Amino acid sequence: MGHPGSVVSPIIVIDRNAGMPLHRQVYDGYREAILRGDLAPGQKIPSTRELASEIQVSRFPVLHAYAQLLAEGYFESQVGSGTYISTTLPEQRMSSDHQTAPSEKVLSGHRPTARRTLVYPKREMGSILQGWGPFGLHQPAFDQFPFSVWSALVDRHSRNPALSALHHIDPMGSKRFRQNICTYLRTARAVKCEPEQIMIVSGSQQALDITARVLLDPGDAVFVEEPGYDLERTLLAAAGCRLKSIAVDIEGMDITKGARYKGVKAAFVTPSHQFPLGYTMSAKRRLMLLNWAQNSSAWIIEDDYDSEYRFDTRPIPSLHGLDVNARVIYIGTFSKILFPSLRIGYIVIPRDLVEHFAAVRMAMDIFPPYLYQEVLADFIEQGHFGRHVRKMRQILGERRNALIDSICDEFGDILEVHGSAAGMHVSVTLPAGFNDREIATRASKERLWLWPLSRYYACKRPRHGFVLGFGSTPTEQILAAVKHLRALVSG
Repeated sequence: MGHPGSVVSPIIVIDRNAGMPLHRQVYDGYREAILRGDLAPGQKIPSTRELASEIQVSRFPVLHAYAQLLAEGYFESQVGSGTYISTTLPEQRMSSDHQTAPSEKVLSGHRPTARRTLVYPKREMGSILQGWGPFGLHQPAFDQFPFSVWSALVDRHSRNPALSALHHIDPMGSKRFRQNICTYLRTARAVKCEPEQIMIVSGSQQALDITARVLLDPGDAVFVEEPGYDLERTLLAAAGCRLKSIAVDIEGMDITKGARYKGVKAAFVTPSHQFPLGYTMSAKRRLMLLNWAQNSSAWIIEDDYDSEYRFDTRPIPSLHGLDVNARVIYIGTFSKILFPSLRIGYIVIPRDLVEHFAAVRMAMDIFPPYLYQEVLADFIEQGHFGRHVRKMRQILGERRNALIDSICDEFGDILEVHGSAAGMHVSVTLPAGFNDREIATRASKERLWLWPLSRYYACKRPRHGFVLGFGSTPTEQILAAVKHLRALVSG
């Protein structure tokens, strides 16, 4: 549907062999489009001369049709401006029950879809996970982002774009941007890489998708964390993989628990800040996992989604930095540091796999958009990125402390807090007898957005609790939100 002021005409099919006069065909075309709601009240329509030229008829049938539509109130004329769809129609628009649409009876024959579509879960929790505010997951502190600096860089690159930003087909992404990321990863994350090993992608989800396409075949077994990232599970299941869940404890994934499984091709882990429980994988478990990968000729996919924010200690070096056998594929994203809709992430690829990843990327979407890569390269080079991370580490630390203190004050030992040392969320578990989804549904009706912990488990008897984001909530609002949560749990 257009908007008021736009000049768009409906598709009017003229049949010169029909017994219906041309002016009636034009009239019916407009009237039906208006009643269907295809044309909005106040929307400008083409002049009679323009429409006549477009549908290749003389102007007289169009004049006749317009006059009738004006007379009946479907059109209204504004002197010196043109003709518009009436803002007060004489008839109610057709309801959805009366619109012309294919019915079940019209559809014939078998209508097959790929089996993988059955794997994708329906968004049954979507209605309670879409809100903005306290406890919203994956929501950075937008109120602290330097939008004036960012918008100035966007404006500069939009007004004077480099040729590479307009047409540069490189499936790996902007070389300058990859050099910036490489420098950052070597310094901040102890990742051993060169710019040529880095591929720019549209967030960590696309990174996982490309990685699965390169490394895994249908029927391959893979290790995933339990509980773990639900969209990762969906992606791997849709790729035909057999998922082997390994329970996570306070030291992270224990690869020895998967010893009974043979021929496993890969392990997907979040070692720096396990999602959703927030634990950090111990040094012992990291070395065990790396040894398993080498001895099993398997791969490790390290999703390092929010490692920049660590509050009680310095950031933990990446698993990739310990890897001496090039068995780790490292995935990072700017969604948690900057903002999710930026849709920029990256993969650090072992040298011998770069061409494989590039080939898959070419087949998927050829290459990533360049504008925001250039903007972000400047943002990093000019020091804005580093300053923002340091500032956010302090602010998020304050918000984290306020959340934990409020939970302790309001709940005592009713809730158990997990994974509070890093990131933008903490997890809490409920005592037996509580249903986190039921509480989350009630909370959504009061505009409190809770993410049930149970949705991240694959087992039949999950732990119940919540994953509480604190990134977007100012410190002074956290206590009231926790009191609200306490009332819901008590009710």
